[in-house]
Order: sequence, then C-alpha cells, then structure tokens
Amino acid sequence: METLKQFWLLVVDVWDKGLLETSLGRIFVALAIVLAALLVRSLFVKIVLGQLKRLAGKTKMRFDDEALTVLERPIAFIPVVLGVYLAVDYLALSGSLELFADRIVRSMIVFVIFWAFRNLVSPLSGILRQLEKYFTASMVAWLIKAINVALIFIGTATILEIWGIRIGPIIAGLGLFGVAVALGAQDLFKNLIAGILIIAEKRFNPGDWIKVDGEVEGTVENIGFRSTLIRQFDKAPVYVPNARLSDNSLVNYSLMTHRRIYWAIGVAYHTTVDQLRAICDGIDAYIRESDAFDTTPAVSTFVRIDRFSDSSIDILIYCFTKTTVWGEWLAIKENLACEIKRIVETAGASFAFPSQSVYIETLPPEIPETVFSGAEKKTA
Repeated sequence: METLKQFWLLVVDVWDKGLLETSLGRIFVALAIVLAALLVRSLFVKIVLGQLKRLAGKTKMRFDDEALTVLERPIAFIPVVLGVYLAVDYLALSGSLELFADRIVRSMIVFVIFWAFRNLVSPLSGILRQLEKYFTASMVAWLIKAINVALIFIGTATILEIWGIRIGPIIAGLGLFGVAVALGAQDLFKNLIAGILIIAEKRFNPGDWIKVDGEVEGTVENIGFRSTLIRQFDKAPVYVPNARLSDNSLVNYSLMTHRRIYWAIGVAYHTTVDQLRAICDGIDAYIRESDAFDTTPAVSTFVRIDRFSDSSIDILIYCFTKTTVWGEWLAIKENLACEIKRIVETAGASFAFPSQSVYIETLPPEIPETVFSGAEKKTA
C-alpha cells in the first residue's frame, strides 16, 4: 500500500512540475484553448463576415465587397491569435518563457495586420487605376508593386524589432553592401533605370505592338523592373533587357493614327493616254468615295502616273486607311486590289509583266551546217 502511495505522489509531482516547471494540466488546458480557437474559427468568420457583408450590401461601392472577400483569410486567423494569447495567459509563464511567448503573440498580431493591408492592395488598385488619366498604366502597376514591397518590408522590420533585432544597423550595413554589389551589378541598375525612363517617356504600354530593329517585334505583355516581356507573333515569349529598349530606336505601331497603302501598279506600254486617265480617275474616285479611307488634308492621297519602267508604265497609289487594325487593313487592301483589277479591265487595258525585247540589226550570213565539229574529227 505504501508503494502505491509513493507512486501516486510521483505521478502528482510529475503532473505538477510538468514541462519547464509548468503543470501538465495547464499545458493540456492551453492546448485545448488553442484547439477550441481553431474549431470556432469558421463560425467566427461566418458570423463576422456575414454581418459585415450585410452592411456592405447597403452601399453602392464595389470596394467594400472586394475588401471583405480578400480579408476573409486574415479575419479567420484572428481567433487563432486570440486562442494563443488566452493559452499563454492561462499558462502564467515567467522569466524568459514569458518574454518568448509575449513576442510570439505580438509577432502574430503584426503578421495579421500587415497580411490584411497586403490583401487590401488588390481592391485598392481599382482606385489607383483612376490615376491612369494622369499616369500610364505601367506607372500605376509599378506603384502597386512598390506598395506591396513596402508593406512586406515594414511588416518584416516590425517583427524583427519585436524580437530585439534593430533594423537601423541592418539598413546601414546593407548600404555599404549595396555599394559593393552595385559595382558588380551595373547592368541590373542600368536596366532598372531604363525601365523607369521607358514608363516616364510613355514609349509603349502593355498591349502595344512594337518593333526594335535587330532585337524583336511583337506585343508587349509586361514591363518589369529588369526586362520587358514581348510576345512575338509566333507566340514565343522574348525577355528583352530594358536598356536595349531604351537606347535603341523603337517603332510603336500601336500609336499609328492611320495605316498606309503604298503601291506601284504597272500597266502595259500599249495602254493609251485615255486609258491611263480612266484608270487613275477610277481608282482615285473609289478611294475618295469609300468610308474605309481617310482623304482629309491631314493625310496625303495620290493616284498618279509615276514613271516609265523597263517593261511597264507605273501608276503610284498612295493612301491611308482610317483603321489601324491589321486584319481590317488587310480586308481593305483586298477590296482595293479587286477594284483596281476591275477598273483596269473595264478600261480595256492590261497589267504589265517583266519582259525583255531583243533587237537584231544584222543577221550572220547563211553558213552550211557541218556534220562534225573540229573536236569530233580529231577524236575520229
């Protein structure tokens, strides 16, 4: 009996001392508090978000609806933080353990706060998009990225400060380190500055069709800090360093106000003057009467006899379409080509093709044909 009593006292002693001088009972209760917080998390989110969504439904703004959607996960983490705080408080820790637990709770609170702010950047970007009337879309996109980076940096610095790590000396050290890195990363900073200049100069924006001789031609998809993603017309992605796009001459076809048609139509030399006039007048009338072409003084429109080529009389056709869309422009060109063929055939003329005439002034005297050549006679 005495042995059982000693064993029971041993069990009670182990239970009371537990882990790190903390009773096992308190530890189990603390774990139960955290587990209960995890279990009621979904219920908490349903109640809180349900009430907030009812309030947001009474407004006409889209921002509050989008904000509640992105805040759902940070809000769901609040019961967990509360559960950890109650568990730590119930454990009644002391000394270094109390300090450690306090820092964990503070770090979790900071994490939830900056997590929520970080998620709010997405719905806030809709408001920032209104700045596009003053800035380019790329500049606004960079501003949103900068806000995200700043929130992450500030949140990380705050947590480091909680754990006693001073951020000031780290920044000073990074400054000295940055000087050393800059010497070996000149191309990186050059491309970064070039990207800023591209956006500031509004050279191009995502979605624009650009061409850089010797580099690439395609559609801009994204302007990054170091390089720009351009999708070629064969759908292959090309990452071009910003410095090459900033230093080289660049054609932005998306900024065209019109698209040009510049043709030389060759008709045969036996075409009469009246036929040439009828062809020119007919083509000119078609262009000026069609709604697809811009014939205002803002652009030039010419249908003129241009020159006498080697095998044709060339008629210059120089005009501009109102549309800049490639597919629509091709359709207009096709209709113009068909109309030109009809006008030429109606005038009784024909198109010229490359030819060469040989004039022989004298013919060699008639010589009898030899049966064998000299080489054949020697062989025989």
